Amino acid sequence: MYTNMLLHLRPSIVVPIYSSSGDKVSSIELPEIFRFPIRADIIRRVFISELTMGLQPKGRDPLAGKRTTAESLGIGYGIARVPRVKGSRRAAFIGSAKGGMATFPPRVEARIRERVNRKEKIIGIISALSATTMIDMVTKRGHRFKCESLPVIVESSVLESITKTRQAVELLEKLGLYSDIERAQENTRWRAGKGKSRGRRYKEPKSILFIVEDHESPFAKAVRNLPGVDVVTPSIVSVIHLAPGGVPGRLTLLTVGAIDILVNRFKVSLD
Repeated sequence: MYTNMLLHLRPSIVVPIYSSSGDKVSSIELPEIFRFPIRADIIRRVFISELTMGLQPKGRDPLAGKRTTAESLGIGYGIARVPRVKGSRRAAFIGSAKGGMATFPPRVEARIRERVNRKEKIIGIISALSATTMIDMVTKRGHRFKCESLPVIVESSVLESITKTRQAVELLEKLGLYSDIERAQENTRWRAGKGKSRGRRYKEPKSILFIVEDHESPFAKAVRNLPGVDVVTPSIVSVIHLAPGGVPGRLTLLTVGAIDILVNRFKVSLD
């Protein structure tokens, strides 16, 4: 599978590198992992796999709704043959009765996780990385930006030079990315239903994904509280971050050092 994908690599992609002031300082040719064919079907399958890995199996007490004296009286009494509590005519035990057992309760042994092969997972992540370079796919996801090429690459020194959220906002404005933060803030809305009382009060759209070497760096701390933003390191970035909802083409900002770590991570996997 890897060989077939390597035969269909997209042409070389050269993108500029920006400084902490938002100026172009040099350019970089993106490595092969950003030029792989985009397999939306594999991305979707890997997304479902990673999403379901976080689900917790649940079940019901085998005796739930069955702790009762109810027994069926049988035939010949002019009433339905359902189990009835002794000493009364109230139905119990059955699923249609008040307090009765559930008809088809969840089972602990139910298969709730989508499993994929290791190579399939790697291809899904690489395809999602490759989709971050496609302006039309990023636009189709609803992101707003004014930059000429994607993804946006900044110098690794930015991690140290920017320590305040105000400084990060100024940089994003210069790079033409802050309009996507505003979109996420404008479209944040109240959740419908009981989730409001269970710690899920708001629904917030996804905006920029920051892939940096250190998620505890001053820059990471400055941007992680912006609306819809995710900050991850190259060693743990996955389809969950690169293609929320299984839809590829997320607006992404990377550092030069993060690209090197990504190349080393997937070079070992592809060998």
